[in-house]
Amino acid sequence: MWKRYTIAALLGLAAVTSESAGAAEFKVVQKPQVIGLPLDQIEPYTIVFNDQRPDETSANGFVRYDDWSRLKPLQKQYLALYPSYVEPTVHKMIDGVTKTYKDEMQLYVVEARFKLSRPSASIDLKRYATLKFIENLDPMIKHEAINASQTTALTDEKFVNNANPDRKWCEGPSVAICVHSKYKLEGKLPMGIALANKIREGEKKISPVIEFESEMRVLTPNDEDSAGLKKLTALDAPIAGVLEQNMFYVNEVMRFGKFLAIFQPNPGDANSTVATVMIALAVSSNTLEQKKKYADVPVLRNLVPVQVLMGNSSFNTGTSISAGLPTYVRNQLKSMAGILDHE
Repeated sequence: MWKRYTIAALLGLAAVTSESAGAAEFKVVQKPQVIGLPLDQIEPYTIVFNDQRPDETSANGFVRYDDWSRLKPLQKQYLALYPSYVEPTVHKMIDGVTKTYKDEMQLYVVEARFKLSRPSASIDLKRYATLKFIENLDPMIKHEAINASQTTALTDEKFVNNANPDRKWCEGPSVAICVHSKYKLEGKLPMGIALANKIREGEKKISPVIEFESEMRVLTPNDEDSAGLKKLTALDAPIAGVLEQNMFYVNEVMRFGKFLAIFQPNPGDANSTVATVMIALAVSSNTLEQKKKYADVPVLRNLVPVQVLMGNSSFNTGTSISAGLPTYVRNQLKSMAGILDHE
C-alpha cells in the first residue's frame, strides 16, 4: 500500500499566490500528445496540455466512461474515484412505471506536463497541506476544513457508488485535511439558471452555488505502485512523490473529480523535475445531452450544458469555474506550476 499523507486542495488553483508574484508565468500550449512527448520539446515555463479535443474550439471534449475504461484501463485504475468504481444504477419513474437504468457518465480528461527548475528532492509537498494556502489560491472559491462526520451522506442513488469501499472518506491516520468548498457562479449564469428553473417542471431545481467536498493527499508509492505510475507517465524515472485529490461529492454539474500530479526527476537534468498532471471530471450523460429544452427558449439557447461546460457559451465569464472547464483547468495548472517552481 502507498504511504499516505495529505495535501491542500488543488481544485481551486486559479491564481498565483503573493509568494510567487513577479516570477515568470507559465503558459499553456495545447499538443496532440503529452505522454510520450520528448522532454526536450517542452520549453521552460511551458505546460503542454491535451484534453482530448482536436483544437480549442471543439464543442465537446467528453469521453464516455465505458469507452474510457475499455480504451484507457491504466488511466481508469488511477483516475477513477477508486479503482473498482463503476457507474451507479438508479431508478426513475416513467409513465407511472419505475424503471432501472445505469446512470451513464462522461469524463473530461486532461493530461499535462511541465518542468520545474528545481530538483525533486527540494520539493516538500507536505508544506502545502494548510487551509490558509487553499484560501489564497482562488478568492472566488471559499473553503472550510471538515472531518469525516461532517461530510455529506452519499445516500442519493447517484452518489452511493462514490463511497470508498476500503475506507470512509476523510477518515483514518493518513488523512490530515478534508475540505468543503463553495463557489457562487458568476456573471449571467445565476440569471440563466433562474430562468432555466422555470421550465424544469417536476425536476430538481439547479443551484447557482456549486459545493464540493474532497480529501487531499501526498503519496509516496512503494515499488509496485511506482511501476504502475511510470507506465502511466511513460517516463522511466523514480517517482519522487504524488499529489492526489479525490472529489467525492458535488451538488451540481459533476459526479466526481480526480486530480493526480506525479513528480519525477528529469533524466536529462538533475536540477529539474518533471511534473505530469492528470485530471478526470465526471459529468452525467443526461446533463450533457440536455439540449432541446434550452434550445426552444430563445434567451436560453446559449445555456445548453455542454456549451457552458466547454466554455463556448455567451454565459461563460471570468477565469474560474464560470469560464468553463478548459479555461478553469488551464488556470489551475498555470497557478500550480508557478507556485511549485518559485516558492
